[in-house]
Amino acid sequence: METVSIDGENNRGGSMKEAVRTFLQREINQNVTPGAVIRVRYKGKIILDEAVGTNSLDYDKVPVTANHIFDMASLTKVMVTMPAVLQLCEAGEIYLHDKVATFLPLFQQHGKESVTIQQLLTHSSGLPAHRPYFERRLPADEVLKEIEEEKLEYVPDTDVVYSDLGFILLMAIIEKVSGQKIDQYARRHLFEPMGMKDTGYKPAYERQRYAPTEYYEHLQDHKYGIVHDENTEFMGGISGHAGLFSTMEDLSVFTQMIENDGVHEGKKILDLNWLALSRRNLTPFATESRGLGWQLKGSGASPAGDLMSQSTYGHTGFTGTSFYIDPEKELTVMLLTNRVYFGRHLAMIRLRPRLHNLIYTSLFS
Repeated sequence: METVSIDGENNRGGSMKEAVRTFLQREINQNVTPGAVIRVRYKGKIILDEAVGTNSLDYDKVPVTANHIFDMASLTKVMVTMPAVLQLCEAGEIYLHDKVATFLPLFQQHGKESVTIQQLLTHSSGLPAHRPYFERRLPADEVLKEIEEEKLEYVPDTDVVYSDLGFILLMAIIEKVSGQKIDQYARRHLFEPMGMKDTGYKPAYERQRYAPTEYYEHLQDHKYGIVHDENTEFMGGISGHAGLFSTMEDLSVFTQMIENDGVHEGKKILDLNWLALSRRNLTPFATESRGLGWQLKGSGASPAGDLMSQSTYGHTGFTGTSFYIDPEKELTVMLLTNRVYFGRHLAMIRLRPRLHNLIYTSLFS
C-alpha cells in the first residue's frame, strides 16, 4: 500500500515518525520488548510505517521488519473466531441468540442451558476467565469436555469477565456448523480470499522470520513458531482464543477490510450489517464496553489511550500485539511486539495508551 506524508508534506508526518521511533526505542532500551513494528493509517493511507529494534536478542538476531511472523495471541479472537461467526450468521446457519447447548448439548448442565452465542462473544456468559488446562496437558477434546462441565461464576448479562473459555466454545460451534476445522475455515474463507499468505496456525518458516516469545527451560530456548498460550499449545496449536500467527503486512490487509465495511479489493469478506452490529456496545450493564469480540474504548482506561474517539474499537494480544480503529478520525494504529520475550511483565499495559496518545497528538494538534 502507498505510504504518504500528512497533507502531502513532511511536517507533522516527520515529527510523528521521529517521536514514535524515539518512544519505541526507549521502551526497547528498557527491555519491554526486543523489537516493535508499527503502522498507522489515516484516511485510508499509510502515514507511518516503522520497524524498530530486532526480532530477538539471540545469537542470530536480525532487524525486525513488517514481514516478521508474530504470535498474535488473542487477536485470534477478532481475526478468526469473530469473523467466522459473523459469516455463519450472514449465511443463516446460526444467530446470536442461539443457545450454546443447541450445538453442544452437554454444555447445558449446571444451569448453563440459556447461555447464548452473543454472550460468549461479549464475554458476558458467566464463564470464568481462565483455567490452566495445560498443567494436565489436556488436548482439545478434553478441554471442551471440561468447559461443558463448568459452573457459571455470575449471572449472564450482568457483568463482563474476559474469558478464553467462551472462545474455545465458539471454535467448537464454528467447526460443528461449518463441518471444517477452524484453521481450515479461516484459511478458505478469510485469509486466502484476501491474499494473507503469512497468516495462519502452526506456521513453518525459517527461524529468523519469527519474533520469538517467552523462554522455556524445557526448550532451552525462546518459543519460535510455537504458540505462546500454553492451553492452545496442548490443544494442538489451534484454538478460537489464540494460536494465530501473522505479519504486519497481513494485519494491514485485514484491518483495511474491516475499515472498508468488510470489502477487500471489491470482494465481500464480511457483511456490512453484521460488522456494524459487531461494533456496537452490547454490554451496557457493565463498566467495560464490549461489542461482538471487539473491545470498545468506552469511558474508562483503555489501551487505545485517552484521545481516540468513543467509537474506537480493536483488541490486544498478551504477546504484545494490538490494533485499534477510530472510525470518526479515520485512524488505525497497528502495533506488533514480542514483549513476552522478557517474561510476563506489565509494561505493555502502559506502553499502548501512551503510544496512542502520542500518535493522536502528533497528528491532530
